[in-house]
Amino acid sequence: MTIIDQLHRPFRDLRISVTDRCNFRCRYCMPAEIYGERYQFLPKSALLTFEEITRLARVMVGLGAVKIRLTGGEPLVRQQIEKLVAQLAALDGVQDIALTTNGYLLPEKAQILREAGLGRVTVSLDSLDNTVFRAMNGERADVEKVLAGLEAAAQAGFGPIKVNTVVQRGVNDHTLVDLARFCKARGYIARFIEFMDVGTLNGWRMDHVVPAKEIVQRIHAEMPLEPVEANYRGEVARRYRYQDGQGEIGVIASVTQPFCGSCTRLRLSPEGSLYTCLFAAQGTDLRQPLREGASDEALAEIVRGIWQARADRYSELRTSMTGPREKVEMYHIGG
Repeated sequence: MTIIDQLHRPFRDLRISVTDRCNFRCRYCMPAEIYGERYQFLPKSALLTFEEITRLARVMVGLGAVKIRLTGGEPLVRQQIEKLVAQLAALDGVQDIALTTNGYLLPEKAQILREAGLGRVTVSLDSLDNTVFRAMNGERADVEKVLAGLEAAAQAGFGPIKVNTVVQRGVNDHTLVDLARFCKARGYIARFIEFMDVGTLNGWRMDHVVPAKEIVQRIHAEMPLEPVEANYRGEVARRYRYQDGQGEIGVIASVTQPFCGSCTRLRLSPEGSLYTCLFAAQGTDLRQPLREGASDEALAEIVRGIWQARADRYSELRTSMTGPREKVEMYHIGG
């Protein structure tokens, strides 16, 4: 059974953030001056267990979800994440299980995750230039470690591997063509993401956004592109293939070309709050009813009510809003 929201959008995708912790401090997500050594992340007791996550996922698959993506924070810092993957892979009705990671721990985890049932991997990589890369990740890692993670994912049989790049003007935009060329040569799908005003702490300004149209133009000038139809309804990336037939890129244009009208996602936070939008101010607590003994049908009724009342379209309304607005931080519910 598929449920429909106020704007006639079906529920199809569930994004599960398994931790609010990360081993990087990317400025657009977890700036180090705020998320320093003394920052208090969620205690283990507050996190949903793998069994609790799987139970909620089963309920939501029963309401129409066919795709699950694991995010964070950095999902691979959650101990034995492969056990959760195996539990989710065993659910009837799940067509796709994917994971978004910064790639740092993939050399140790890629094969284990593949064997557990993970279908796809997306790796965040904001530049091949190590100086730029380190500046963007809070000086936490060299780019070579992420490249090793990409290679490990390829060796484990994941494919096609997607590479996510958040593009910021004056920060890494001068390196995006090199990154596109790198991905093209290796069969990865580069996905360039407009710098978004997720949360309230990342210093977002409109003049730091490189519009998707400009991104495509820059790459097209070096390696000619042509547009491609979406793979499915609700696909957030606009696809372009290389005219020589050797691969494709995607651009995610939440700022300049909003896609709210086709959004089919719910987001579950590490402590069990359900959010209807990446830019939401607050979620609905599922952990309390879950731990107080609510039945699957009772949990399904809560989720059904949340989706059927949903009318979010923040990106479409962004430019008409005035004044600051509280929003959940990206590291807490995934990008």
